[in-house]
Order: sequence, then structure tokens, then C-alpha cells
Amino acid sequence: MGKLGDVMMYVLELSMWLGLASGIIGVLYVIGLISYITRIEVDQDTEEAKRAYQIHEYIKSAAIAYIKAQYKVILIIVLIVTVVLVAIGAVRRNPFVWLTGICYLLGGLSSATVSIVGMLLGVLSNVRVLNTLVKKGLRGALSLAFKGGSVTGFLVGGIGLLGVAGLFIALNGFANPQSVTQILLGYAFGASTAALFARVGGGIYTKAADIGADLVGKVEAGIPEDDPRNPGVIADNVGDNVGDCAGMGADLFESYVEGMIAPMVIAALLRSNELIAYPVLFSAVALLATICTAQFVTLSPFKHPGRNLTMTSIISIAAAAVINGIITFLLAPTIAPAFIVGVLGLIAGAVVGFTSDYFTSPQYTPVKIVARNSQFGPALTILSGFSMGLYSTFIPTLAIALAALGSYVIGLQLSTTQGLLAGIYSAALAGTGMLAVAPIVVAADAYGPIVDNAAGLAEQAGYAEEIRSYADMLDSAGNTMKSISKGYAIGSAALTALALLFSFASVLSYKGGIDINTLMQIIFNIGNPAYGAYFLSGLLIGIVMVAVFVALVIQGVTAAAGRLVDEIRRQFREKPGILEWKERPDYERAVQIVTYYALRRLVAPGLLALLAPIVMALVSPAIGDWRIAGALLGGLLTGSIGSGLLLGLFQGNVGNTWDNAKKYIEAGNFGGKGTDTHKAAVVGDTVGDPMKDAAGPAINIMIKVMAVSSSVLVPLILFYA
Repeated sequence: MGKLGDVMMYVLELSMWLGLASGIIGVLYVIGLISYITRIEVDQDTEEAKRAYQIHEYIKSAAIAYIKAQYKVILIIVLIVTVVLVAIGAVRRNPFVWLTGICYLLGGLSSATVSIVGMLLGVLSNVRVLNTLVKKGLRGALSLAFKGGSVTGFLVGGIGLLGVAGLFIALNGFANPQSVTQILLGYAFGASTAALFARVGGGIYTKAADIGADLVGKVEAGIPEDDPRNPGVIADNVGDNVGDCAGMGADLFESYVEGMIAPMVIAALLRSNELIAYPVLFSAVALLATICTAQFVTLSPFKHPGRNLTMTSIISIAAAAVINGIITFLLAPTIAPAFIVGVLGLIAGAVVGFTSDYFTSPQYTPVKIVARNSQFGPALTILSGFSMGLYSTFIPTLAIALAALGSYVIGLQLSTTQGLLAGIYSAALAGTGMLAVAPIVVAADAYGPIVDNAAGLAEQAGYAEEIRSYADMLDSAGNTMKSISKGYAIGSAALTALALLFSFASVLSYKGGIDINTLMQIIFNIGNPAYGAYFLSGLLIGIVMVAVFVALVIQGVTAAAGRLVDEIRRQFREKPGILEWKERPDYERAVQIVTYYALRRLVAPGLLALLAPIVMALVSPAIGDWRIAGALLGGLLTGSIGSGLLLGLFQGNVGNTWDNAKKYIEAGNFGGKGTDTHKAAVVGDTVGDPMKDAAGPAINIMIKVMAVSSSVLVPLILFYA
């Protein structure tokens, strides 16, 4: 037994130090990418290049101004929560609580770092990608754009592993893994808080700018997308960066760290060092593998950008699975079922991502059906897209359910005495597996706004048709990868939220001194005579809470877009020379309006997600039985995960289906641009914009924030109030 214990401790120590080393390598790789990108000189040799650089500078200054203002608000909220946690720990002389507060602050700062640095490099890359396209052609531009996206992607993996493994080592988790893994939930909570507000604020900004610019520019004035005469065009270009680069980076960063921490919390109750180690080991190996496979984009024989990026993703998944299998069987063959569970997660992620691609790509039937129905007016554009969006939720939900169930069944083999705990550990570990390749997925997603901006610069600066067509090819691949990554994000969010739900139960079991089997019968059992009614009530509230959250976000987009529409109309009315190329639009005023409304509207949805579990938990001191609050919260979290998965998948997919139906028509099908068919498709795209880029992605984080705050804040109320 002693030798077995030594081997298990060796695996734990080796995994954590490997995780730390992998994190450092990931960050160094990012530093190398930043150095490479920023050393590329921006051309200003031609009139087109000078105009492109000038517009790039507008985008850069506006993006930096917005991200500064946004993170002032976010960091104030993070600091308030940190002070509350540290103060409670100090007053009660409880180092567990104040250390959780410190980890919370570090999580918020880590998320901000990923978001800000990723967005800034995305902005710096766009004009350089356009210059490279002119000089070196499509392959060179694709390679550079992917490198720009990889800054965000590999910051997710590098800083995530640095944070989790580094804090575990610093807090000496080898000696007391149960307490330390629960303290690490504070790090996940901090990352979630910052990500939620960044995703909501960035989503409101980007879609308000997009809708406002399209409604007046394309629909009313009849000018092309990205036309420099449109006063909202700079705000629209900025929005791509704050929404997709900054927002998606923060989103998947918090999923990535939660995907490791949640199963570690459960494994600590199993008292298995190998199982505590495995989420970090699996993620560390996958990060190193994806750094290698990312080079395929440059070396690939495929000429089409979309095929190149898709194949890179597939190779990354395969490499992560194979190398992790070899490492697992060499280091810890006794937990081979855990490796199988990780692979199940990887497969589920691929199924979710590529199903989203099928329903949103112009190459396939669903988008063509919506485009064809646009011939009959905007009502049928909306209805046909709506049905395709609902169809698109079935296969991903089935894949996630089967991955969770299969993982649970396989996990029963990990423990002969605590089968339930081992099963829920494995279900949580499936999320780790799915998220192990998050760096490559985020890199492909962050590639999107870079090439979108590059295509916009080519249009606005008046480059030759050949350059614009190549830029559009890069942009088309970016739209496909964004669709895949959005599906992947909500799928991973559902599995991560399930993992956090189980970690919440584990924390209650540990704090309450109740066996996990008994606790599950209390907080997740509608048939329990004492607590079942509370679970059912919480379930219904959790279901509707997501709908309220979506309403708040879409209302925020609507208000900001309406104000921008007024401003663009005013400028066209008062400065008729704008449309005749005789007067310069007031881009700065449009940016100011969208910034103001985005910052004003980001707080309410975030506070809803943060405060809902706390309000539920306050029932406990009032009634005197913490189990009632546990059952209410069990229902709340279960309901929010179910409805959040459905609404998140639906909104993410239907918005992209409408968007690509419009692009399919613009490519010359069903009459092409300027026809009534095209106008109907623009209406569908406009309706889908806040769903796919604001409300839908924000749900990913909402359901995780509710779950992780339940694990961190709720026990303070239930057991210390």
C-alpha cells in the first residue's frame, strides 16, 4: 500500500510540474508570436496602403478606448468581490476563505490578460495580414492571420495551466488536496466573473454597431458593407475584435480552467492523487501537442483556407488523443478508463462543432433552404431559419448527453467502494477532454475577426478586385470557424457546467459532513418527500432565469442599435456630402454612442447570474435548514444548464444560418445583391446578429457563473452565516 501511495503521489507531483512547464512553454510561444507579428512593418507605399493604415489606426484607437473603459467596470466588480471574501476570511480568521479571495482576484486578472492581449494582437494583425496578402498571396496571409489568432488561443492554454498548476503547487496541494482544490474554485470563479461581463459588454457593442451600420447603410442607403461612407463602419470593425477576440478568449479561458478544477474537487473526495492529477496531465499534454499541430496551417498542402483550418483542428484532436493515450498507459495504467473518458469528451466536442458547421455553412442544405425561402419575403426567411436553428440543437445535445452518460458508466470502474463519486468525476472529466484542444479552437475563432477586418480594410481602402476577392476567401473561412467554435463553446459550457454542478455537490458533501450518495438524494431528487418540492421549484426558476438573461442582453443590443441608427441617419441628413464622397463621416461619434450603451447595459445581466444563487442560498439562514437551500440550488443549476444548452445552441446556430444565407445570396444566387430576396435575407441576418454574437455566447458563461458561485459563495452563507 505504501509503494502504491508513493507512485500515486509521484504521478500527482509530476503532473502538476508538467502542467506548470506546459503553461510556461505556452506563454513563451505566445511571446514569440507577438514578437514575430509586431516586427512586420506596415506598408504605406501606395495610396491604398496609406488609407488602409489610417483606417486601421481608427480601429485600434477605438478598440483600446473601449476595452479600457470596459475593464475599469469589470475590475471594480472583481475587486469588490475580492474584498468581501478576504474580509470574511480575516474576520473569521479562516485562511481558506481569504485564500479563495486571493485566487478569485488572480482568476479575474488572468481572464483580463487573455482578453486584452488577444484583442490587441488581433487589431495589430489585421493591416499586416492585408499587406501580406498583397505581397505574398493567400497562403502567407492565412498563416499570419492564424498566428494572430493563436495569440489568444495559446494564452488560454498557457495562462490557464500556469494558474491551476502554479496555484496548486504554491498552496501545497500535495499535502492537503481537498482544501486546496476547493480554494482553486475561487480562481475559476474570478475568471468566470470577468468573462461574463466581457462577453455581455463585447456582445452588446459588436452587434449594436453591426445592426446600426447595416440597417441604415445597406438597407436604407444601399451602400455596400464596410463602405467608408458609413459612419458606423469603424464601430462595426471594432466590434469584431471586442466581441470575438476578447469575448471568446475570456469565455473559453474560464471554461478551460473550470474543466480542470471541477473534476479535481471531486477527485479529492475520492482521495485519489492520480485522479486529482489527471485533468492537469491531460490538458498539459494536449497543449504541447496543439502547439505542434498549429504549424500545420503554414505547412499544409491544402490551398483553400477553410479546408486548411478544419484539417488543423482534426489533426489537433487526433494528436491530443493519441499522445495522451501513450502518456496515460506509461504513467498511470490503473486509471486507463479516465483516458477513455477524456477521448469521449474530445469526440463530443468534434460532433458539436461540425454539426454547427453543417447547419451554418453555405455549402450545405440548411443555409440554401433559408436562402431559397428569402425569395418569398422576410417572414419566411425568419421562419425557415428558426426551424433550422431548432433542428441544429438535436445532435449536439444528444452527443453531450451520451458523452456524460458514457463517461459516468466508464467511471464506475475507477472505484469499487465509491461508484457514484467516481461516476460523476468521470462525467466532469469529459468536459476536460472536450476543452483540452480549446487553444486551437480559440486560435481558429480569433482568426475570424482578423480576416474580417482585413477584408473590410481592403474594401474601404479601394484595393483591386483580386485582392478583395482573396480577402473575402479568408473571411469566408473565418465565418465557418466562428460557427464551429460557437457550437464548441456552448457544448463545452454545458459539460463544464455539469462538472461544476457535481463539484457543488461535492463541496456541500464535504462542508456538511454528509455522504455524497445521501446528499444527491436530497438536492437532486424530485421524489424526496422533504426536499423534492424545493428541487422542482428551483428547476423551474433556473429554466426561466436563462430566458430573462437573454432578454436583458438583446434589449441592450436593441437600445444601442436604435441610438446608432438615429445617429447615422442624422449624419446622412445633415451632411449629404458623405454619400457623394465630399464629406468625412463622424466615426468617433458613432463609436462613443455604442461604447456608452454597451458599458451601461453590461452590468444587469451579469448581476443576475451572480446574485441568483446567493438569493436562493439566503433561504437557509431564514429557515434554519441548509438542505432546503441545497435542493433549491440543485434545481436552479439543473434547470439553467438544460435551458441554457438549448437556447445557446439555437441562438448561436440560427444567427449564423441567417448570416450565411445572406452571404450565399450576395454571391449571386437567387438574384444576388440589391434584390428583394437579398433585402429579406438582410432582415434575417439582422435579427440573428444579437442572438449569435451577444445573447447566445453569453449564456455559455452565465450557466457556469451560477454553478461556480454556488460552489464558492453559497457555502459561506450555508455554513458560516
